[in-house]
Amino acid sequence: MLKMAWPVPHRGMPPLAPAPALSFFEFWPGWLFYLPVWLWALCLSLRHRGVRLPLVANPLFPAGGLFGEVKSDILDQMRGGASAWVAPYVKIDRGTGSCQSVATMALAQAQASGLDFPLVAKPELGCRGAGVRPVRDLGELTAYVAGFPPGEAFLLQALIDVEGEAGVFYVREPGQTRGEIISLTLKYFPHVVGDGRRSLEQLILDDPRAGQLSHLYLGRHAARLSDVLAPGEPFRLAFAGSHSRGAIFRDGSHLVTEPMRARFDAIAQSVPEFWFGRFDVRFEDFAELQAGRGFSIVECNGAGSESTHIWDSRTTLRAAYAALFRQYALLWRIGAANRARGFRPEGWRAFLARRRRELDATPAYPATA
Repeated sequence: MLKMAWPVPHRGMPPLAPAPALSFFEFWPGWLFYLPVWLWALCLSLRHRGVRLPLVANPLFPAGGLFGEVKSDILDQMRGGASAWVAPYVKIDRGTGSCQSVATMALAQAQASGLDFPLVAKPELGCRGAGVRPVRDLGELTAYVAGFPPGEAFLLQALIDVEGEAGVFYVREPGQTRGEIISLTLKYFPHVVGDGRRSLEQLILDDPRAGQLSHLYLGRHAARLSDVLAPGEPFRLAFAGSHSRGAIFRDGSHLVTEPMRARFDAIAQSVPEFWFGRFDVRFEDFAELQAGRGFSIVECNGAGSESTHIWDSRTTLRAAYAALFRQYALLWRIGAANRARGFRPEGWRAFLARRRRELDATPAYPATA
């Protein structure tokens, strides 16, 4: 009897080292965890005389990329040498047409841009992996459109269906010739492995980590919870590389190499007025990423980026706050430098309207895969 060749979880990634299932603060309420960070932001605002300085950290990004950032507006600025590293994408306006007609139009638009299934659908406006799903045929695309709020827009992007994903946090202060990578987060997609006896639901509940986050996984895989996986068969619990959606994060900052830093420095410097943000990349082999090649940028975030390595369950609360305090100090310092260069943040009314639109749209997106 032939042995099934199952996909290998975490292929191409550094080994997933043993660690506590969760850190004690990993899923604290946001208001509680970020309270010291907000107080630090207030101190920085007073020190630099400007609460809106993050809005000019990247002066050509909408609101600096702090809130309400439009993904295509940022990716469209990655021209020249940077564009070769971006996974191809096309922007689709949902409009108010029927889901079938919009899906057919979207597919035609994607194909006209050289794209075809499988694809990733993701909202233009949103963060933390909201509304991100793979679409592998017209039926799945139609279902995605049916669950998408009319009047909003989404991207269709080439599906980079590999196990390797990382968040590369890049910073360069105005006047500096070289930037640095201040955080590298390795993102592992959680799996359970079948034993021929237990159902998928039981495998999730029995897993040391997944069992504590079952609310993230059970509803997502409701149609398959009674399935009994074959012995050795892996089942991937999350598609989106987002911590809030159940991905496992590890601090890879000590694995940054000079070729990697140089590559992302070159990419960042080819984007006009880009000083602060995170590149989310996918790759087949981490060694290739360390060599500064063999990766695709699937998203670029601006001033709202976070040093996500803090969600490594081995990170102490003290170290997490130290990383965030350093990140925000750099953010305000860059904003102040750009203000001195003549850039001005958008007004409160426009900024708050941008934030309100994001908050209103996000709950209406299709469920994240």
